[in-house]
Amino acid sequence: EELLAIHFANDGIEAVREYRPFESGHRLDFAIPALCLAIEVEGGSWIGGRHSRGKGFAADCEKYNRATLEGWRVLRFTGEHVRTGYARGAVALAVATFGGARNVE
Repeated sequence: EELLAIHFANDGIEAVREYRPFESGHRLDFAIPALCLAIEVEGGSWIGGRHSRGKGFAADCEKYNRATLEGWRVLRFTGEHVRTGYARGAVALAVATFGGARNVE
């Protein structure tokens, strides 16, 4: 997440970290509220981390479903996606594509 935050700062993308848009208390790794864009980094996918084990996986499903049902677009990335720059490019494309398209605040 730290590297992605640096990418966003370098690219002028204003994303809120640890954003909590839901009454349930679910937290989004990053969010661009004006675009209803959620950005999630799935850590530990190759080493049996929280996101790939039963309880953590189920909680993530609930969070992503809640976000989608409330009108959010959810982009999910692995650590490798962040390191290679794929996540950076995808978020930049989403911002360019959806910029100004939605406003929830």
